[in-house]
Amino acid sequence: QMQLVESGGGLVQAGGSLRLSCAASGRTFSSSSMGWFRQAPGKEREFVASITWNSSNTNYADSVKGRFTISRVNAKSTVYLQMNSLKPEDTAVYYCAADLARGRYPPVASAVYDYWGQGTQVTVSS
Repeated sequence: QMQLVESGGGLVQAGGSLRLSCAASGRTFSSSSMGWFRQAPGKEREFVASITWNSSNTNYADSVKGRFTISRVNAKSTVYLQMNSLKPEDTAVYYCAADLARGRYPPVASAVYDYWGQGTQVTVSS
C-alpha cells in the first residue's frame, strides 16, 4: 500500500514558477517509477513527466520539455516537479502517481500506474 500527497500548487502569473512536491508513504517508493499527470477542466488526464526509481531516466510531454523538471529524493520519499515559464495552458489539477514495477524506463501511460494522489490545483493567470 502506498499513499501519495501532493503539495505546492497555487496561483501564479504567466512566466512564473512553482515547485510541486509529492510525499509518499510506504516502503516501496525507492523502487517505484513516479509520474506527474494533469487534468484541465473538460479535458482528459494527460501525462506530464515521469522518472525511474533510480533517476536514471526521465520522460516529458512535448508541451513541457525545457520548462518542467522532474526529480526525486528517495531518502525523503518525495518526488518533485519544478515548473518554470508557466503558461495559462498549464492550468490544471496536477496528480502524482506511482508505478511499483522497477522498470528501466519510466512509463507515460496512466493505466500502468498503481497509486495516485488526490491532486493539487495549479492556476496560471495571463
